[in-house]
Amino acid sequence: MSTCSTVSQELDEPLAGTAATARTWLLLEQPGPWGARALTSSHLDPALGRALEAAAKGTGVRIALIRRPGRHADSGAPTVRQVYAAHTMPGRSWLRAATTCDPRQLLGLDFAALGRGEHQTFDSALGGRAHTGDPLALVCTNGKRDRCCALLGRPLAAELAASGAKGVWEVTHLGGHRFSPTLLVLPFGYAYGRAETHAVKEVLHRVQEGRIVVEGCRGSSAWERPGQAAELAVRAATREYSAEALSVVRTDGAAPRWEVTVAHADGRRWRVTVAQATALPPRPESCGTSVLGSPARMDVVAVHESRTTALAS
Repeated sequence: MSTCSTVSQELDEPLAGTAATARTWLLLEQPGPWGARALTSSHLDPALGRALEAAAKGTGVRIALIRRPGRHADSGAPTVRQVYAAHTMPGRSWLRAATTCDPRQLLGLDFAALGRGEHQTFDSALGGRAHTGDPLALVCTNGKRDRCCALLGRPLAAELAASGAKGVWEVTHLGGHRFSPTLLVLPFGYAYGRAETHAVKEVLHRVQEGRIVVEGCRGSSAWERPGQAAELAVRAATREYSAEALSVVRTDGAAPRWEVTVAHADGRRWRVTVAQATALPPRPESCGTSVLGSPARMDVVAVHESRTTALAS
């Protein structure tokens, strides 16, 4: 059976520079089935979902629903829900946890402050605290958006959970279902595509050490797509895997070509040339449509360390 994910893999479509963009993630546990637009087409009150979408718009906060791996029956009974907030900017990253019996409490959050990396509003509104457990592994499983996420994501989430991996959740949408199974790891906000269980375990192990695995990585959600590709290129060129070491500090230009400045915490800087190209031949970008598309890809043209040696070209 040909799917958008099998076609993408057969065409060897690059993963770098394809992650969703969000400085801060807000995750709400919602049992039961999810529709294509989960905030407004699940068992969450759709009026609340619309209000949350409106509150988060333009703030740098991305809201997603999560649920435990396994069966998704929802009895409709009142339940204590898990809530997480994670800020992904290097040097200022954090992951906070809370519980709520009333998801309307989330409307009391200052979304602009959350987007800036201020967690006090999360703590005061929800009784939030620092998350002290294992990193979160969020696997996209929403088959109502794309069948690949259900066919490939749900078995991955179940296998991870059964293997004893902690912090595993199913999540509604991470973008790029043609890269299924897709995964987001918090607190650092790096996304992965075409994920396999053994590789995810290695990713989670490294995250506990404060390090990043570059193989299979789509990029950090902290940056826009050219910055994602540029940062990963610098990591590959320098073998720098510390999660907090690199930041995208400047992006000049516009599509189809950017000059991205990547800075190291030790003061080093690189100028990375990123070009937007069209992925050919046309292919289905989603199993939910028969229309063939030519998705944009981020190609790194050159990586030069400022004032010194060219690392790659």
